[in-house]
Amino acid sequence: MAFEAGHLPGAIRVDIESDLSDLRDPATGGRHPLPSLDDWLARLGGWGVTTTSEVIIYDAAGGGMAAARAWWMLHAIGHVSVAVVDGGWQALLQGGAPVEAGVTLARSVGPYRSQLQTWPTVDAAFVDRVRGDSTWRLIDARAPERYAGTTEPLDPVAGHIPGARNLYWQSQLDDQGSFKAVATLQQRYAEVLGDVPAERVVCYCGSGVTACHLLLAMEACGLSGAQLYVGSWSEWCRQQRPRAPG
Repeated sequence: MAFEAGHLPGAIRVDIESDLSDLRDPATGGRHPLPSLDDWLARLGGWGVTTTSEVIIYDAAGGGMAAARAWWMLHAIGHVSVAVVDGGWQALLQGGAPVEAGVTLARSVGPYRSQLQTWPTVDAAFVDRVRGDSTWRLIDARAPERYAGTTEPLDPVAGHIPGARNLYWQSQLDDQGSFKAVATLQQRYAEVLGDVPAERVVCYCGSGVTACHLLLAMEACGLSGAQLYVGSWSEWCRQQRPRAPG
């Protein structure tokens, strides 16, 4: 396992499948539905995370495979001191960060304390209502060919949610896997959003993971308040809802 071979000293491994998701029927939540809020708060406590902890997150995929999702899950419950390493594991190695092997044992504390009662996400019914409303913007984070419906390697139906615009999450990264300059990202979002404010933006992808990369980038650009449709295409296409190719 890559983590056991080398990681930052004291780092705790977080798994996208077992820690950041609660796998069940993809037709009711998508391929990576969120765990229950109580389970997430207990999990954070098991890792020793409290409301005053400074949390730094990294992965080996420019933030798109797990780091941005973990960031969003902490950000969503109101955790303030959380950051994602720009460039991830590769940037840490290139910067000469210390590395250790093996497994890190966390010091468990009680469940994380949060006033949140439910996850602040939107569901398929909400997306269906706003997708044709010009005062809202629906953004698809998947690769252009998946958005266009010319290929679909993971879900049973190809295409995208009608009314959605495409902004591929990997297009936000440079050749080294770091975010492009903030000014560049701001210009791209200005083109996609027009006069639609960030709080009337809904992001989705295949299963609610890489969409968080868009939300992270928007936050870095000063565009706070965008929302996550966590079920994303993997849920939408299994519910026989309208779809658009091209």
